[in-house]
Amino acid sequence: MSVAPKPKSSYSRAKSSVKNTTKPKKARSQSVDKTSKPRKAVRKRKTPLAFWSRKNLLLLVLEGLGLAISALLGSMLTLGSSANSFSGSSFFADLLPFAAGIALWVIIAAGLLVGWLKCRSWLWNKSHMLPAVFALSLSLGMIWFVSHDGYTQVFTHFRSLVGGKQQAARTTLAHQVYAAYRRYDQPQLQNMIQRAEIFDSDIQQAAKVFAVDVNLLHGIAAAESSFIPRTSHDGGQGLFQITAVPKFILQQATQALAIAKLDLANPRHNAFVAAATLKHYLAEMNDDLFLGLLAYNIGPRNGGLSFIMQQYGASDFVSMQPYLQTLPRDYPIRVLSYALAFKLWQQDGKLLAYQEGDNAIRIQRLGIPGMAALF
Repeated sequence: MSVAPKPKSSYSRAKSSVKNTTKPKKARSQSVDKTSKPRKAVRKRKTPLAFWSRKNLLLLVLEGLGLAISALLGSMLTLGSSANSFSGSSFFADLLPFAAGIALWVIIAAGLLVGWLKCRSWLWNKSHMLPAVFALSLSLGMIWFVSHDGYTQVFTHFRSLVGGKQQAARTTLAHQVYAAYRRYDQPQLQNMIQRAEIFDSDIQQAAKVFAVDVNLLHGIAAAESSFIPRTSHDGGQGLFQITAVPKFILQQATQALAIAKLDLANPRHNAFVAAATLKHYLAEMNDDLFLGLLAYNIGPRNGGLSFIMQQYGASDFVSMQPYLQTLPRDYPIRVLSYALAFKLWQQDGKLLAYQEGDNAIRIQRLGIPGMAALF
């Protein structure tokens, strides 16, 4: 006997219809969620985070730069002042107080660093930019403080402390140059500089071709001929009084001039030979300015300066001077004092009297051609 299926009630039909309608909605909602997830990728969040991280890194770099500059200048001031105050060789009067001063500075610097770290957290909470701004302001204040003329001598003492024997010799020779410049008759020196104007173009070109200081060439010409070209009794020719020159230097000058034959009576040719010779001897003396000029003056005579230095065991110009009995020991001093005059003339359009006012400090700050300034 077959049993007919019971007809669904209205409640069951409604329930099934609800199930049928809700399932697709659930599937649609799931599909919407799947497609929306990639859109919620953290792209928009990465940009501000990356920006702030770069900004913070830049602020840290600026802060470190400001603190480093302040620490370096402060250390140089402390060491320079201590070196000046306790200069000498006595243990209890000079060496021990100097060492105590350095130890005290280390303790003070450590205390300042701890204080800065505590102050920095407070500044950082106020604004992330304040530590960098404060550090840079401190460094600028230190630069302004040490740039005054009253503190340039402190840095000179610091350089002498670090440079030792070489710096002491360099300072002594520099003051010999300044003293030679001081002794010159200013009107006569000015007349000689004016005579040099007609040769200036050739000298500048020679200096540029062989990469030497043009003021040094001016100084050599002033010491050799006073810018009155002639042939001297010892065989010197022309503006730079060229005598015995190695053949390869003559070849270098000929090639640079693009000519077939040199004429040493020609001021241009003479200047090119002098520039090539100076470059050679500076290289031979390892860019020691005084030895290079001395070698230029001696030339290949007596085996050249290198042989003479080896013979007497001299290693620098100071130790070499006592052995130059028949050779012009003051030649580099004269050349550099003339070169200084040309540099001053080019800089200010006039010659400063070394002994008047603060001219000595100004000239020393300007520096000797080929040498770094004392300050």
